[in-house]
Amino acid sequence: MLSVNTNYSAMIALQNLNSTNTELESVQNKISTGLKISSARDNGAVFAIAEGQRTRVSSLSAISDGIDRANSAIDVALSAGESIGKILKEMKSKAVAAQAADLSTEQRAALQADFDALRAQVDQVANSATFNGLNLVAAGGSNLNVVMSDIAAATTGRQIASTVIAGTVPGLSSYVVGNGSVAATDDSTFNLNGVAIGTVDVTATTTIQQYLDAVSTQTGGRVTASYNQSTGQFTYVAPEAAAGTNELTITTAGTARSWLGQGVAAGAVSGAAVTSTITNRDFTVGGSGALATVSTAANLLNTTGAAGTAAGNIDTALAQLNLQMASMGSQANALEVQRGFLSRLSDEVENGIGNLVDADLAKESAKLQSLQIKQQLGAQALSIANQAPQVILSLFRG
Repeated sequence: MLSVNTNYSAMIALQNLNSTNTELESVQNKISTGLKISSARDNGAVFAIAEGQRTRVSSLSAISDGIDRANSAIDVALSAGESIGKILKEMKSKAVAAQAADLSTEQRAALQADFDALRAQVDQVANSATFNGLNLVAAGGSNLNVVMSDIAAATTGRQIASTVIAGTVPGLSSYVVGNGSVAATDDSTFNLNGVAIGTVDVTATTTIQQYLDAVSTQTGGRVTASYNQSTGQFTYVAPEAAAGTNELTITTAGTARSWLGQGVAAGAVSGAAVTSTITNRDFTVGGSGALATVSTAANLLNTTGAAGTAAGNIDTALAQLNLQMASMGSQANALEVQRGFLSRLSDEVENGIGNLVDADLAKESAKLQSLQIKQQLGAQALSIANQAPQVILSLFRG
């Protein structure tokens, strides 16, 4: 039927042209943004997932920045430690020189003045080793807790944190058993709600690492143990334990050993931020840290004997200084390893986001060419359809 009021062919052509224009607009948007999903309108579910992962990338970046600051603070502290080590060596040379029996009173006084000046310089170096307001080697400083992950630890249950052992304890055999702090019969038994679930044998050759491994092995993985070399503290975690129903306790065969966890109450542990603690070190003279033996009263050079004592005290201080610097270096390496992991993790998360929302530009380019031709043909079809009513005029010509 021919009608001047209704041109069905033109309607269909217009609908097809509008559909083509809509597709063309979508393809042009993907090409201009490089994204196949640039807003929630495109795909709400995928857009929400991508936004969540973008937030995580930002969190990983912030954590990496925090690790970088901690690494810088440690580097400053290590530089201070190296400088202090050099000063201690110079002090040692003064103390050794003062052991000569033929020195005059004036010569001893000169050596003592140099010695005192060097000792004062130690504190100047330690107190100025500050980065971003943080000093890890000054007296009275605080520990630095560095966030290591954007995802909180998932562990829940009960935890025992033993009392601190004085000093660093790299091995049970040479530093604990040998010094009489624990007997070879002091086996550790782990109990849940009073029921023994495993016993760790302590022998004269047991090392810290062997002890930690044995805790997990002997309890069938129901208790895990860790040791903080900086503080000298054991920590045990039983994920399945709960207060009052499945309480975690530790007993030893010999005398109660609170530093192994015997008699220490278990506390609840739940998911928390994964952090690494950078322990503050006191590198000042006469304090309670590595240089505790280098004090004014203990290092006078006025006699040969006093000079010998001073030299010995400096040797002790140097050994402790080197030990604590080695520990700080290990912590710095651990931070660097974590930073490298976070960098790779961030790259993989970004790659995952790209898989979700990035457009295949080669495919979209080909589609653009197709739609442009389709648009031209649609316009041509609409033009032809619009000319159809002209046929009606021919019917009224004489």
